[in-house]
Amino acid sequence: MIDFQQLGKRYGNFEAVRDLNLHVARGELFGCLGPNGAGKTTTIRMMMGILVPTSGRVQIAGLDCHHQRAEVQRHVGYLPDTPVFYDYLRGREILQFVAEMHGFSRPEAAARADRMLDEFALRDDAQEYAVNYSLGMKKKLGLACALIHEPQVLILDEPINGLDPRASRDVQQRLRDLAARGCTVFVSTHLLDMAERLCSRIGIINKGQLAAVGTPDDIKHRLTQAGQDASLEDAFLHITAQAGEAQP
Repeated sequence: MIDFQQLGKRYGNFEAVRDLNLHVARGELFGCLGPNGAGKTTTIRMMMGILVPTSGRVQIAGLDCHHQRAEVQRHVGYLPDTPVFYDYLRGREILQFVAEMHGFSRPEAAARADRMLDEFALRDDAQEYAVNYSLGMKKKLGLACALIHEPQVLILDEPINGLDPRASRDVQQRLRDLAARGCTVFVSTHLLDMAERLCSRIGIINKGQLAAVGTPDDIKHRLTQAGQDASLEDAFLHITAQAGEAQP
């Protein structure tokens, strides 16, 4: 469903992403891990057509994310790390606007907005302006916007940052349920415990390169083979300490 082919992004002499080759299958819940500045957000922005690759390409549902950006976005729901809204639109208005932009009629958009308000416990704040929303409320509203058109692919950058424990648990369960129904979920996160519990596979990006990919147990097994009783955190720190030299 998501196919990276020698994807690269260069800024002058700096390679933010280098020769990224990766396939994420339909219905997979894939976690993208890496230190700050590793290239995770740059990769996501190329997936969304926000940045133009310097080399290679990324495809979603067989569509080129740069050359066919508008068509790709029909299939994708996207949640950035910090969602940005029109401050003086209300929560309900934002949801309805997003649904109408996806081509739904006004009555259908209103019905979908109502459903999202209920599912994300935002109904009490539906008439509040987005400028007054907390970070957690903005995250929930952003995820509702990403899901309102029932996309085939979800691309999420730090989806539970700012959420309280109950909302965090609910979002993680929702992602599991979506993957079980065939939605492909690509999650970038710094939360290793969440990634280990949630994701069927993870990829670790370090200094713009894919340093490791596999199930959480596969990743931990690298250190276990060396005689260490390894956690995912141990494996992550070991792999990223190699300054981008590790190979998948």
